[in-house]
Amino acid sequence: MKKTALLIAALLSVGTMAQAQADTLADIKSSGKITVGIDPTFPPYEYTDDKGEITGYSVAIMQSFANDLGVKLEFQKTAFSGILPGLISGSFNAEGSSLNVTAERAKKVLFTVPYSKTVNGVLVREAEAKTFSGKTLSPESLSGLRGAVKTASVPEQLLKGFNEQLKKEGKKPITIINVDSLDQTVSTLMTKRADFVYDDISVLAPVAKKYAGKVAQVGEVGPSQWMGWATRKEDGSLNKAISDHILAMQKDGELTKLQQQYLGTTFTVPASDFIPQE
Repeated sequence: MKKTALLIAALLSVGTMAQAQADTLADIKSSGKITVGIDPTFPPYEYTDDKGEITGYSVAIMQSFANDLGVKLEFQKTAFSGILPGLISGSFNAEGSSLNVTAERAKKVLFTVPYSKTVNGVLVREAEAKTFSGKTLSPESLSGLRGAVKTASVPEQLLKGFNEQLKKEGKKPITIINVDSLDQTVSTLMTKRADFVYDDISVLAPVAKKYAGKVAQVGEVGPSQWMGWATRKEDGSLNKAISDHILAMQKDGELTKLQQQYLGTTFTVPASDFIPQE
């Protein structure tokens, strides 16, 4: 009797988990809308334009997915540091802020296939750019300097990793200044509270263009990483639907067009084996 009860409980648990996987996608379809948490301060991926509308490379992909489902796309603005906590707690159906795919994050959430890749670079004030001229950047190049990054971002984690390396080498660490948005990192640089901003090169490029003569990109440092979205662990059906759509966009050439439009480059995204090992 006891074994039978345990078997029934196990079967009910499996059934509940299977139902949970279908719930979010089914709820989205039945409600006619998908609510997406987003921090629109990360151009050219997701940002607010002069008309106050949220746009960008990743936004265009998410809109395409919503159109394919036949539902309305609704954004819920959230600070970047609150994106994953909000997703996990169920504050929105999905998240629409571009995330670097990392082994640490993969423990908490389920990543979609990536739609971009990132290489991080260094932005400095124009007056200090000559200090880095002709040099290949490395963590040692940033030793003893103050770097501004967004809180809870991969650039922040990379700088922490650089500091571990610098400590082993007996060199001064990087002072990490955490802020909430790209604009704040730039402001911190311009007001001389930081010596550099560390972020994705495609994000820094428009900043350098906007403030030409005041700031300059001086190179890349750190590994390249894939970038995608995350869903809750139990939302396997939603995750698969998004991933299948991204791969379909790649197959028909739509993803390439968006890459050219927003990023100025093209690349092929993988369907599997894109989460790094620890």
